[in-house]
Amino acid sequence: MKALILVDFENEWITKDSEYYVGDLKDVLDNTNKLIAHARKKGFKIIFIKHVEKGSEDSFAEGSKRTEIISSLDRKKSDVVMTKYKISAFYKTSLEKELAGVDSIVVCGVLANLCVRSLVEDAYDREFKVGVVKDCCVAMDEETLEFTFKDLRATRAEVEFLSLKDFLKR
Repeated sequence: MKALILVDFENEWITKDSEYYVGDLKDVLDNTNKLIAHARKKGFKIIFIKHVEKGSEDSFAEGSKRTEIISSLDRKKSDVVMTKYKISAFYKTSLEKELAGVDSIVVCGVLANLCVRSLVEDAYDREFKVGVVKDCCVAMDEETLEFTFKDLRATRAEVEFLSLKDFLKR
C-alpha cells in the first residue's frame, strides 16, 4: 500500500502579514492538486499533516484560521488530517499507526528544509520507501530548497526525488 503525505500546507504560509509568509503558492498548490488527484486515482491513502505551536497566540496558534489546511487544496472528508506539535510528524502523533500496512510514501509540503525533511528522514529510518515530489515542495527561497534536495540525495541515496511530471507517468 502507498500513502501521500502532505506536510504543513497551512494558511500561515500564505497569510501576507505572517512572519512565515512564503509568497504566492498558486503554482505549487496547482501542482499539489494534480498530485493529489493522481494519488487518489492510484488508491493512495491521503494524509494531511498540520503544524501547531502549543501556547502560541500568534504564529501557528492552535485553533486559529492560520493553522487550517489551505482551502484550495483538494481535501476530502475521507483523508486523514493529523496535527503535530514538533518538527517531526512522527513525534508523539499517530502517524505510525496510520501508516500500518503502507510500505511506500510520497511526500511534499512546506518547508522542505524543515518539516518535510524531518518526515523524509524519519520515514527513511523506519524503512519506508520514500519519494519526494520536488515541485510540490516549498522553502523560504530556491537556494534552500535545492540544497535540501541535494543534501538529502547525498545522505539518503535510496530516497527518490521526482518532478510532478515524472510522478504522473507512474
